[in-house]
Amino acid sequence: MSTTPTAALSEAGVSIWLDDLSRERITSGGLERLIAERNVVGVTTNPTIFAGALANGDAYRDQVAALAADGADVDRAVFEITTDDVRDAADHFRPIYDRSGGYDGRVSIEVAPGLARETEETIAEAHRLWDKVDRPNVMIKIPATREGLPAITSAISAGISVNVTLIFSLDRYREVIDAYLTGLEQAKAAGIDLSTIHSVASFFVSRVDTEIDKRLEAIGTPEALALKGRAGVANARLAYELYQQQFGAPRAAALLEAGANHQRPLWASTGVKDPSLPDTLYVTELVARGVVNTMPEKTLEATFDHGVVEGDTITGAFAEAGRVLDALASVGVDYDDVTQVLENEGVDKFVVSWNELLDTVRGALEAAR
Repeated sequence: MSTTPTAALSEAGVSIWLDDLSRERITSGGLERLIAERNVVGVTTNPTIFAGALANGDAYRDQVAALAADGADVDRAVFEITTDDVRDAADHFRPIYDRSGGYDGRVSIEVAPGLARETEETIAEAHRLWDKVDRPNVMIKIPATREGLPAITSAISAGISVNVTLIFSLDRYREVIDAYLTGLEQAKAAGIDLSTIHSVASFFVSRVDTEIDKRLEAIGTPEALALKGRAGVANARLAYELYQQQFGAPRAAALLEAGANHQRPLWASTGVKDPSLPDTLYVTELVARGVVNTMPEKTLEATFDHGVVEGDTITGAFAEAGRVLDALASVGVDYDDVTQVLENEGVDKFVVSWNELLDTVRGALEAAR
């Protein structure tokens, strides 16, 4: 019997990943505590967190000083600092990786967001990060932009495990699955052991509600307002239905038979932005076996404190989720426009965060010289 909500979530088949990594979290024992007490089995990097850690504390002082003395520019310094943290985190999660046969114990690091519209540059950066970290439990984050899709295929075909980010629409998610399966087919043809390749597809949740609720408020009718706070969960549930359909089809089945792994759905952007909504909404309403939920620490602690986990809350709710999207269309919300706006904004926000990290490191280098 589960003793905590996060333990219950794990027992229900949800892998809990933390959306937060810094050197201080690793060296202070904080990461180990979350692994032991909060059932955390993976972590994803966040450039804003890196920037804050660099600006407030001494954890990076010696490395920054050494890089400055060596004449490193800001791009090299960021690459060295972030890959060192990811490698250390991967070593902390290695026991989980080994126990789970590679299923969990994963650490993700992103390709520089400014490359989101550049296919060849993304492919090159994915290889560079993979080779530099040199740990089997790392995943390279590649955005699901139009230009990112062939980069995903290329990375997978080379045996690189990929965390596909910034997925908002069901149509784009279908293309992401296709990119993964195509990469596996190419890897198989090249003689690569498919069992060594892992991937997650990060479907963003709260940002869907933020954008759609803004539009519902502008429409202002009772029918529109009654739909507030419902789109994000519905969209994610339909993504899980699509995942089941695609990985139950003959094409995927043949690859799975050859040793390939499912590309697991990952719920990202699970911190609730609207204070009128339950703060564990995007956790407890998106429970199903075989998914990942990557949470900011605030959401993780809220779930541990008062999350109510009642088993699978997805697979019996596909029809209702479809009705929610139909109702949104009927009141005038353009789903395709919403998801394209969110993708564009998502890329822009990642670039802003990355630039903040660059500025922070640049300042640290200058201070050290």
